[in-house]
Amino acid sequence: MAAWNEAALTALDDGDELDIEIARTDGTRHDPVIIWGVRVGTDFYVRSARGPEGLWYRRALRTFAGTLSARGVVQDVSFEQVSASDPVNADIDATYHRKYDRYGAAIVGAVVGPSAALVTLRATPVD
Repeated sequence: MAAWNEAALTALDDGDELDIEIARTDGTRHDPVIIWGVRVGTDFYVRSARGPEGLWYRRALRTFAGTLSARGVVQDVSFEQVSASDPVNADIDATYHRKYDRYGAAIVGAVVGPSAALVTLRATPVD
């Protein structure tokens, strides 16, 4: 498993929004979708605000590969599902709250809590 470059990890986390492009099975990419993501420690996490029905999320579960981009950084990544019972989910929730609560409870509520924990992916850089 590759480790994040600190500059890339910081760039992805510094802005509110990032683009995610999910890889197709033939290696091409779907059109980018704007999402939110958070850094917890040395890892980066994304969650589907539309739950398991989110199109980008369903596509990610097919290939577990894609690209994240923000603030001049473009990083190919692999995705790993995070268990809903993994203790890191509490830290992910807290980080989403710190970063995005100013948008209001209704919006942030889509990416925090037990339902959101079910659609959590850890993004790991691919060299």
